[in-house]
Amino acid sequence: MKNPEDGFLKGRLRSLKFALRGAWLLVTTEHSIMVQVSIGILVSILGFFMNLSPTEWMFQLLAIGMILVAESLNTGIEKLCDFVHPDYHQKIGFIKDISAGAATFAAIIAVIIGLIIYLPKFV
Repeated sequence: MKNPEDGFLKGRLRSLKFALRGAWLLVTTEHSIMVQVSIGILVSILGFFMNLSPTEWMFQLLAIGMILVAESLNTGIEKLCDFVHPDYHQKIGFIKDISAGAATFAAIIAVIIGLIIYLPKFV
């Protein structure tokens, strides 16, 4: 909640606190995020062993970030849908499916980026 007495810097620090809390909640409570963070860590370790170029690192980190953002937004949309309409509803199911589809698009693109980076190193 915004406090009107907070100055600019204090307000930004409060926002950062809430954002970090949200990231922590995602990483510690959501299994899909746990899996994606674990895969991101493993691929990053692999990147050190494969001596990735700075450009390869940039694309790999962007792909990992894209996945985490898409998966986080998907989780938020699903939680909101469940809060608004806890029982099954066809329109809510449609919204949740679209949200999951967005995360799927991000995952497909991340896999393609991974193949472009790593396939030549193993062939």
